[in-house]
Amino acid sequence: MVQLSHLEPFARGGNRLCYVHPDDPQCCIKVRRPDFTLKDCRRKKGFPRNLRPLSYFDDNREEQEVITHLRETRGERIHQHIYRCDGFIETDLGPGLLTELVRDADGRISVSLKQELWERGYPEPTRQAVEVLGAFWLDYLIPSRELLTHNIVVQKDSNGDICRLVVIDGLGSPNLLPFDWLPKSVRRHKVAQRLRRLRKRIRQFIRRCDSGHEPSRVGMLRYRGKSQPCGAAMIASCCPLPARGKCTP
Repeated sequence: MVQLSHLEPFARGGNRLCYVHPDDPQCCIKVRRPDFTLKDCRRKKGFPRNLRPLSYFDDNREEQEVITHLRETRGERIHQHIYRCDGFIETDLGPGLLTELVRDADGRISVSLKQELWERGYPEPTRQAVEVLGAFWLDYLIPSRELLTHNIVVQKDSNGDICRLVVIDGLGSPNLLPFDWLPKSVRRHKVAQRLRRLRKRIRQFIRRCDSGHEPSRVGMLRYRGKSQPCGAAMIASCCPLPARGKCTP
């Protein structure tokens, strides 16, 4: 059993905590937040979604199934923009989903697109990276919920340039009917809609930043180092909200 409770998660989402595997710095372990159960998750949903079984609200289970299905139906190239998933392991915080941990060339954990936009604005290289991701999403007709900036990480090379964007959450169809059962024209329409909303979401975020609004901590890394803090080192190592640079319109 992997011990995680003495470690600091490097990221915190709405439903899950993300830890660096204590024995493998290239792996991430996702566990459910102990303060937000599957029952809590179902309770938040409106009718008729709140009638579904608890297993439907298990993000880890769905994520593993979706990524496995995508790899089987689209091939290994999906991992160009979708992170790898290697099944479950037991932890002292419950079942953990073992996944690829995306890091920059310098070994630091890659930041989310949300954090990148907050720190550096939206210059042309970032715009181009978003368009490359969008073209991939359309080419492979990837089923996903809304593409949120805190669920996309920005991996950089040794020169500090963006080499790829990687989606790390939000995969799968939000509808009861499996996505791949839909006609291809319908699937393309749905994917294109999500991409349009992603671009709109980015523009709105940049405008809010420019007007002085500070973003939430969701999607902001708590630390980026090669080692993970624990014990007294937690307080010193956890990043405050990073400073924002000058935004490029």
